[in-house]
Amino acid sequence: MEVATHLVEAALRAARDLGKDVAEVPLTAIAAAAGISRSTLLRRLGGSRKALDDAVRQAGVDPGGRPPVRERAINAAIRLISERGLGAVTLDAVAKEAGCALPSLHTVFQGRDGLLAAVFDRFGPVLDLETLAARPPDTVEDTVRAIYQAIAAAFGREPRVLPAIFADLFARPRGPGSQLLRANLPRLTGGLGALLSPHVRAGRLRPMPFPLLVQQLLGPVALHLLLRPALEELMDSDLPAVDEAVEHFAQAFLHAALLPEGGQAG
Repeated sequence: MEVATHLVEAALRAARDLGKDVAEVPLTAIAAAAGISRSTLLRRLGGSRKALDDAVRQAGVDPGGRPPVRERAINAAIRLISERGLGAVTLDAVAKEAGCALPSLHTVFQGRDGLLAAVFDRFGPVLDLETLAARPPDTVEDTVRAIYQAIAAAFGREPRVLPAIFADLFARPRGPGSQLLRANLPRLTGGLGALLSPHVRAGRLRPMPFPLLVQQLLGPVALHLLLRPALEELMDSDLPAVDEAVEHFAQAFLHAALLPEGGQAG
């Protein structure tokens, strides 16, 4: 049977809003998006959603039924980044790797930037820092250690997506790595600001321009984690374990930035 275009559009809109494949979106959600009742929707579909799935497929979008397009696309992008670098992540390449239709990617992610943002959410430190900021540690020392642990965890996730993003940033300052970090910088600095600013205001951390404070905090440990695979080959047993190295960097930052109790910046 022929399904009305506005019902297909409603199904795609509901799938996009819920972040699911069309096949996984409840008919009640599709009916709500179409402004009709579920029973009316079923009647217009002839009693089965198969006609709707067929119509969505004819519109050039995979209705799903396999793992959601979102998951398949993110995993495909991760594989491409790991094997060929960030520049290899085009929507065409991801659609081919994920076995999904190109329009499906546009529906779910609204373009390449949305896909890369989803990858960064999964492999970057932003979500961890936001979770930490929601329930911050009591002391500045524990806060700094927790930040370092979150950064180390993000750099250590396999496959090594975050180092690949930085590699692209260093190789191409105006490339996708730079664009991705720039797009996520407000959330990154927002999480760090929520964690550090109370301690600056309370006179526990040395007051300085916030970008410089973040650079002092993250620069040394990020560089170490980026170089660590090469350092492990060169230094072998002389290189401390990641947890030990992170503690050294935390102590160095605290030594430089922590003010004496009740003291003033020099």
